[in-house]
Amino acid sequence: MKLSITSWSFPLLTLDEVGAVARAIGMEGLDVGYFYRSALDKARLLKEPEAYGREITVRLPLPVSNLYHLFGASPAERNLALPGHRAENLADFRQVLTFCQAAGSPTVFVLPGLINGAQTRKQALDETVESLKPLVAAGQEAGIDVCVEPHVHSYLETPGLTAEMCERVPGVKLALDYAHFAVSGYRQEEIDALIPWLGHAHLRQARPGALQAKMEQGTLNFPAMFGAFKESGFTGYVASEYVHQDYFDTVHDDVMSETIKLRDLFRAWRQA
Repeated sequence: MKLSITSWSFPLLTLDEVGAVARAIGMEGLDVGYFYRSALDKARLLKEPEAYGREITVRLPLPVSNLYHLFGASPAERNLALPGHRAENLADFRQVLTFCQAAGSPTVFVLPGLINGAQTRKQALDETVESLKPLVAAGQEAGIDVCVEPHVHSYLETPGLTAEMCERVPGVKLALDYAHFAVSGYRQEEIDALIPWLGHAHLRQARPGALQAKMEQGTLNFPAMFGAFKESGFTGYVASEYVHQDYFDTVHDDVMSETIKLRDLFRAWRQA
């Protein structure tokens, strides 16, 4: 396993500055997306994916470890549980996969979608399953793992429902962030049941009621998590994702200090 960091962890830094910082603190990859000052140019990515991907590999001092793709301008717009957008989402996603190939990103992750209108969770899941199937097939053709990140405020908020989605979409992977389940009170061993579908991981400490916590104030056992990943045969990237955002009030932690604590913990585990 290799340790990367999310570019959106440092919202006031440009992409080049995040790359320089990530390299300086010994990260092994950089997760990229469309947010804050470090945002990729999404319009250019969709128009010139191969050229832009090659440019990014030259520009950044670290490998691109993952791309976070959002279909619309917000998590709600053109979300995977919203009927009527499969064709345009697939067209964009083929461009995204071309970018990932050119940039060397082994994975791309998307969100599962929201409850739209009067949908039930089952209806939202049914729609997402059918929306995902062509995306995953395109990813397999391109040699890129397509991952979904279950998250609070989506409809995909339980390990059981997440497992059902994975079972219904052969080949799909997860961008697994234990914090999104721990905040709702799920035990770590319940979340471990999703490891067979692990394609990428986001790492930050959390506890019931807190999506993000200081290392000493959360309930997640990272050495146990890393051991479970290793036991499953996972050899991909795990990404430090401490953030400074309004989302779920994750604005109170020193992102750099918590990132270094996590880095040191991961290094010690790997060395052992």
